[in-house]
Amino acid sequence: MNWKDIPMDKKVYLFELDDVLYPKHDYLLQIYYLFGQFVEFSEAREISKSLTAFMKEKLFSEGEEAVFEAAKKEFKFEQDYSENYERLQVNGHLPLKLLLFNEIKLLFAALLEQGKSIAVLTKGNPALQLNKLKHIDWQGLEKGVKVYFIDELVFRNIDPIPYIASENGCLPEEIIFIEEKLT
Repeated sequence: MNWKDIPMDKKVYLFELDDVLYPKHDYLLQIYYLFGQFVEFSEAREISKSLTAFMKEKLFSEGEEAVFEAAKKEFKFEQDYSENYERLQVNGHLPLKLLLFNEIKLLFAALLEQGKSIAVLTKGNPALQLNKLKHIDWQGLEKGVKVYFIDELVFRNIDPIPYIASENGCLPEEIIFIEEKLT
């Protein structure tokens, strides 16, 4: 969908995080870099550059789910680093900021200009998603942006859209949820 085709008559604009606000691979590639550095330091062998390149290639050829196991097999890690890998994803401090898609910046600016409410409604581990959010370069567009975690709401037996409508003093039909990358 083109960002210019988004209806401007809604009160609340919800956005998924990954591949909607920013390219998810930008986050993953930085995690792979950090993980490569960690393994190199832990095992005292020059492996970071080749490990990071391998993980990147696997991400783009086989997908995110295949990356760790393939790297573990290819590089024959001395120990099981799965816990460290997961911890890096949730707590890693990225060397570079995550950049919003240009279309998102333009849409956010237009929505804020009209006084619309903007929120993030994201699925997945809340701690992981929060780590991604704190590394985004919002360029001042984060003012008033609320964040909701689908998994957290569902765990509490709360239906996300009616809950968010209630929180924002509107009806569910006055909310739009943008879950796909805009063009």
